[in-house]
Amino acid sequence: MALVDEVQLDITAGNGGDGVVRWRTEKFKPKGGPCGGNGGAGGSVIAEAVADLAYLDFYLRKKNFSAQHGEPGGSNSKEGKNGEDLVLKFPRGSVITNQSTGEVVDLAEVGDQVTLLRGGKGGLGNEHFKSSTNTTPYEWTPGTPGEEAHFNVELRLFADAGFVGLPSAGKSTLLNALTNAKSKVGAYHFTTLDPHLGEMHGHILADIPGIIEGASEGKGLGHKFLRHIRRTREIIHVVAADSEDPAHDYQVIRTELERYDQDLADKDEIILISKTDLVDEKTLEMILKDLAKVSGHDRIYTYSAYDQDSIDQFKKVLTNHLQK
Repeated sequence: MALVDEVQLDITAGNGGDGVVRWRTEKFKPKGGPCGGNGGAGGSVIAEAVADLAYLDFYLRKKNFSAQHGEPGGSNSKEGKNGEDLVLKFPRGSVITNQSTGEVVDLAEVGDQVTLLRGGKGGLGNEHFKSSTNTTPYEWTPGTPGEEAHFNVELRLFADAGFVGLPSAGKSTLLNALTNAKSKVGAYHFTTLDPHLGEMHGHILADIPGIIEGASEGKGLGHKFLRHIRRTREIIHVVAADSEDPAHDYQVIRTELERYDQDLADKDEIILISKTDLVDEKTLEMILKDLAKVSGHDRIYTYSAYDQDSIDQFKKVLTNHLQK
């Protein structure tokens, strides 16, 4: 199932309704005083965060949206009806940028609401202009236009743990091992890159695409990849045991994270050595020692997709760690 992670939208708030010129009328009497009402305000545009990660798919079919216009004023001093606000829903984690002003809105939590555009003000009817020196005003004002802008909407993942590592490190296999086909979140893959999500005991896990050297400078998936890991609570750094130099592989990824955003490098990290069935015990011990040295910590675990005990053990470790 393709999960859209970026869309472009043109949005307009409602125009204010015009004020009007009206006169009081009574049977068999000449024209009375002014009674033209003010116009109603135009509807504003509001962004609301929802839990559905796939909601941006809706905006592939429609990219232009307008809030309702305010109605003109009426006679007998009646104000025009205000236009209804337009509420547009976006997945939690969406970053919405107004391309006209540069203003950025971050929908961090489900239920968050932020006004993107304000509706126009209603115009003034001729009753507003009545005075002791102007008893029969013909003045009125039109409603003001609603704000409009072109928006870029970008989904940035919120996940409890994100798997990073070079291509073929075994991240996808790990996600499948820790979650299952009946995942509450589902196995989504993006249109611009290819992460997958899964659910493990209520925790969201994200398999982020493999970084290549130079990703922080835009090579390969570049920033498209790295932006998705900025919001993960925990980094699970997957290193393949059958690599020619696992410690070097680890350093490549760490360098790219640090170059892109130091906050990424400062996140809690667990190192997981995958594919342990492909090396002997002595080699594995050397890998463990080398990774402890280059990482500066001992949160290092091992697993093989063909060893259910190692999968269960790491699942327990990761669950306990995330709960803390």
